[in-house]
Amino acid sequence: MEAAGGAGEPEALTCFSYNQDCTSLAIGTKTGYKLFSLSSVEQLDQVHESNEIPDVYIVERLFSSSLVVVVSRSKPRQMNVYHFKKGTEICNYSYSSDILSIRLNRQRLIVCLEESIYIHNIKDMKLLKTILDTPLNSTGLCALSINHSNSYLAYPGSTTVGEIVLYDGNNLRDVCSISAHDGPLAALAFNSTGSKLASASEKGTVFRVFSIPEGQKLYEFRRGVKRYVNISSLVFSMDSQFLCASSNTETVHIFKLEHLTDSRPEEPPSWSGYMGRMFMAATNYLPSQVSGMMIQDRAFATVRLNISGPRNICALSTIQKLPRLLVTTSDGHLYLYNLDPQDGGECVLIKKHRLLDLGKTEENKENDLRPPAAQTYAATVAKQSSVPSPSMMPDNLMPWNPDEQSEEFMRSGKQQSTERRMGGSFEKTKGECRRTHNLGGTLRCSSPFNTVCSFLASSFWPFVCAFLKVLCKFGIHVLYIYVALYSRTMMQLLP
Repeated sequence: MEAAGGAGEPEALTCFSYNQDCTSLAIGTKTGYKLFSLSSVEQLDQVHESNEIPDVYIVERLFSSSLVVVVSRSKPRQMNVYHFKKGTEICNYSYSSDILSIRLNRQRLIVCLEESIYIHNIKDMKLLKTILDTPLNSTGLCALSINHSNSYLAYPGSTTVGEIVLYDGNNLRDVCSISAHDGPLAALAFNSTGSKLASASEKGTVFRVFSIPEGQKLYEFRRGVKRYVNISSLVFSMDSQFLCASSNTETVHIFKLEHLTDSRPEEPPSWSGYMGRMFMAATNYLPSQVSGMMIQDRAFATVRLNISGPRNICALSTIQKLPRLLVTTSDGHLYLYNLDPQDGGECVLIKKHRLLDLGKTEENKENDLRPPAAQTYAATVAKQSSVPSPSMMPDNLMPWNPDEQSEEFMRSGKQQSTERRMGGSFEKTKGECRRTHNLGGTLRCSSPFNTVCSFLASSFWPFVCAFLKVLCKFGIHVLYIYVALYSRTMMQLLP
């Protein structure tokens, strides 16, 4: 959850990172560093500002405590630990080479160098272990579980393949090695309990989630196959229900971690069900690359940023009892989005903050320019969050619980689901009934035929749309199977 400066054009922020539970944001600049509280949507509270250390490129805060760790480019081999409320330095340590990254929890402090890792006891800053001769790690890639009862540490085990080394930071011993990807690793992240580990390779197309400490693969998600990207951040939500990934492109992807259990009631037999089971069985005869692409899950929700290129990091947090997506960019902005935990889809931008000039805040003017659309769950939440009510007090550590929301929010969500099943939305005007369907057309009728038009609009078009979607989906699968079987046959005929 940290981004440090690199070569390229000058940027407003030299580094920026969220704390362990995503309740605070730390930024580094050419003149020092700042700490912000993320307890409100409308207001960004600055907790602390320091100009004593210039050109900061690493700043990490321990949860919501007063302990902060800072590294400056003027002394890149020295780590400084401060108690910022007292304005005192607790200690400083110097190392044999430049510090690339620092990770914290309530038990351990990890300092990652290019070819070694140092493990400190955070209570007295005593050096407990030095892991020497690690594979070349030029980006300082590593992850530390924020659960201090296990303090698992993950770091790359190879420079050529995506091997992960899992280390027990409490007992100071190796746990296991995980073969995660074919290419080198680009991102690692633990969930809040340290029971899951997510990874991504330098290609940035596939994300995998493993159980810890067993190292068994639990989930596999695909971002896309059109182009390779540089993954800039990978993070779980605090309740471990979602995984968020951002890159150097304009799209942020959110994946939902869920498995369909066999305890569901058996669906009535239908031709679509038989076809679906047939294609799933056919994947066993396809090459692993093709079958893997057919069973990989896609993004549950997405965000399209207005810009692409600047470095960014994302976080999933609960602010004022609602799930939010936070995106911080190197040009000095913090974007807050609403996340619909039930239906996903496109997240709604609700606030944009300037991190270097708190006197100026920018509203989401783009949403005001868009044509009015049907009220969705996310849009309803966005309107409600603009005027916080007494029942929406800050509670960042609570997981998302839809039962705690107002009946109005739940009712709007049900209305949206009903409209989606019907395949469009109604528009009523004086003396006329109009039904807009998903194919872009409109059915009109005068008042004497309202009943007939309503029946056709609610009954005919949904079946047509569903039929076309099923044909497209199965057509793609048939094409995959045909190409695979044809290729295998031709390979057998070749001498």
